[in-house]
Amino acid sequence: MYGADLGEGGGMCGLAGVMTRDGSAPDPALLRALQDAIAHRGPDGRGILSRGDTALIHTRLSIVDLVTGDQPLLTPAGTALVANGEIYNDPELRAAMAGTPFVTRSDCEPAVFLAESEGEAFAERLRGMYAIAVHDPARGRLLLARDPFGIKPLYYVLTKKLFAFASEPQALLAAGLGTRAADRRRFAELLQLKFTTGAETIFPGIFRVLPGETLAVEGGAIVARRIRAALPAGGPERIGIGEAGRKLDAVLLDSVTAHLRSDVPYGLFLSGGVDSSALLALMRRATGARVDALTVGWDGGGAADESFEAERLAKAMGADCHRLQMSAADFWALAPRIAAGIDDPTADAAVLPSWLLGRAARAGGLKVTLCGEGADELLGGYSRYRKRRAPWRWLARRPRAKGVFGDPAGLPGWREGIAAAERAAEGRSPLQAAQAVDIAEWLPNDLLTKLDRTLMAHGVEGRTPFLDPKVAAFAFRLPDGLKAGPRFGKILLRDWLADAFPQAGAYARKKGFKPPVGAWMAARASELAPLVAAHPALVGVLPAETVRAAFADAGRESQRAWSLLFACLWHGHHILGVAADGDIGETLREGGRLG
Repeated sequence: MYGADLGEGGGMCGLAGVMTRDGSAPDPALLRALQDAIAHRGPDGRGILSRGDTALIHTRLSIVDLVTGDQPLLTPAGTALVANGEIYNDPELRAAMAGTPFVTRSDCEPAVFLAESEGEAFAERLRGMYAIAVHDPARGRLLLARDPFGIKPLYYVLTKKLFAFASEPQALLAAGLGTRAADRRRFAELLQLKFTTGAETIFPGIFRVLPGETLAVEGGAIVARRIRAALPAGGPERIGIGEAGRKLDAVLLDSVTAHLRSDVPYGLFLSGGVDSSALLALMRRATGARVDALTVGWDGGGAADESFEAERLAKAMGADCHRLQMSAADFWALAPRIAAGIDDPTADAAVLPSWLLGRAARAGGLKVTLCGEGADELLGGYSRYRKRRAPWRWLARRPRAKGVFGDPAGLPGWREGIAAAERAAEGRSPLQAAQAVDIAEWLPNDLLTKLDRTLMAHGVEGRTPFLDPKVAAFAFRLPDGLKAGPRFGKILLRDWLADAFPQAGAYARKKGFKPPVGAWMAARASELAPLVAAHPALVGVLPAETVRAAFADAGRESQRAWSLLFACLWHGHHILGVAADGDIGETLREGGRLG
């Protein structure tokens, strides 16, 4: 073992590690490179445990057990764990594991004993969000596990010399592992879907540990895989709306109460929509205390600005709400920096306000925030779900049948990953199948990646109470009619909110969390279009006239222009090595020069 400062255990962190294939000790320089690259994820402590052919690396953001829970956590037999996450059923696990020689209050400590006794099945009993690595020296085995929804990230590479893993692909690249290039099919997915699918990342040779997956590694090779499903089996169950409402109330309150376990200040990202309004009401009910909330609006307001509604709702619930305002100048200055932080890319414009919220949370002393991700997927919020309801589903095309740019020749294979997820979802009701595809791909590879990177860039933990095994077990098997109707989604949640928080306007039309990037790009389209069209990221991918048309139309339809701009900013930093300290124009010009 080396590394004197082992940090403090439990909480949001960065983790990495290496197992060599020839039994030699991992290279200390490689370990330091990995640790330095994930340091932003854990500003409160650093540690490396290296023994035999394996090393575990950790950087810590202290959330739970600020004093005694040093990581790596070790059992008396020497099994070691590093983790990025929160285990919300830690008290229940400890009660069920009477006689276990616990020595810390870390919420992750039960997991290391479970791994020692149950092997690759250890994660089945965990309730929470987690990416975990466990080394059992007695068996010469390394275990990697990721929570069923993929809330926390974990990536790996497998070479002729070693197996290595890290919380972010950029850490593996910084250590000289993987290939700093963009796979063509994954790049096509990014442009067409806004995210990439499956186990293969956009970087050749770097793979995702899939949501719910546990890998067993011996001698630097993967020897076993196990999947813990996020969703229950079976179709919709019969249940009356009254009973369903009572059960929803119970599971949501239980989940929010569990997600509020923390030894540091916490708050809420309040958009003004149904999901965050429900969390606001539940947090106040669970704690009886005033809630600290953050919201963000846009310079000049606009149709998609719900920040003033969020302030109104906060006042009605007796919460303290701080409103941020994002301007066109912020967009122009910060977009390259934000794209640099989204190493596993998602062309979702919500990364912009999410990054600002993370920065403001940290500046305000909040290390933990509750967020509404997952409510739409589990409770039926999207319009594409309404279209899956019989009989009108026969009149609508399948979700994501058409990409952002149609189906141009320069973007081959962009739908293969979604098609594979659709095949895996066969046998469910049409609405459930659409939900299952989103939960397998869209949720972890777009929404949760956005949440993780934009918050962890500032050392802030985002918690998602809707993405809980107990919530999923109840919500996914609700009758279709309690999820989506002809005009609204999330029917049951809206009905619940109408009773629990009448001021929230549960059935009012919501505007969404969409910054006006189209207007901001349109204002400088004459400058952006030629820079993007000539950028190395798009050479041979899309015709220049397609790019120019996207920016000419940005004020009306923003996604095409933003997907192109984000892809170029991302490619410039992660492939070409362009620094992220200039504005959009400077960054694009430098990318063009280097390419």
